[in-house]
Amino acid sequence: MNTKLKCILLDDELLGLTYLKMLCEQIPQLEIVKAFDSPNLFLKELPNLDFDLCIIDVEMPEMNGLQVANLLNGKPVIFATAYKEYAAEAFDLNAIDYVRKPIKMERLQQAVQKAILHLNRKEEPNDKSFIQLNTDKGKAILFFDKIAYITASGTDSRDKIARLFSGEEFVLKNISFDKLLEVLPSKDFCRVNKKELIALKAVQVFSYDEITTNLIMASGKNLKLMLSESYRNDFLVKTTV
Repeated sequence: MNTKLKCILLDDELLGLTYLKMLCEQIPQLEIVKAFDSPNLFLKELPNLDFDLCIIDVEMPEMNGLQVANLLNGKPVIFATAYKEYAAEAFDLNAIDYVRKPIKMERLQQAVQKAILHLNRKEEPNDKSFIQLNTDKGKAILFFDKIAYITASGTDSRDKIARLFSGEEFVLKNISFDKLLEVLPSKDFCRVNKKELIALKAVQVFSYDEITTNLIMASGKNLKLMLSESYRNDFLVKTTV
């Protein structure tokens, strides 16, 4: 997606809405389609609106933002609210991000970037079925559907360890997680914390902050990974696509 994101704003407090609109107008990747101070008015106009992203307040008198988000047919949503207690419900709705008020420009830009990445991933083609990487065993061809899990090396932070579903492991030499995520099909892989990324088909069950995989450790127990806040929304988006 090379064009600007068409964005709708919804906040029942006029001052808050004005401030949010001012911030959004300073973000080059956004085009503000319309700003609403009433959920009912927004929903009335919804069938005729063309937009990519919605930034919504949560606590509103006519209808809260969580209820509104449920009516958007999967459109990406960023919640902006002063109330942290709605975070778990936003998690259930697979929101792109949950930004606490008072909103800071840097934090809003981070949320918008997540939305851009989410929409780009939906559009990107990927016909390759493998990657070729430098490993401790020489040049290796690793098929995407064979890779289960990749973690940072404990001996050299520049290296990563890739574990296959077969149990075989390779040390990937001098490669960053960012580079790996560029070459792996994004619909099939997700970073879950600073030190680990996983193939989505290795996920068995997950909760708010933990993933239980179908990978069995030497102890005979399933491998469990921490799902950190920084990567939670991306994981949730991918597991609902």
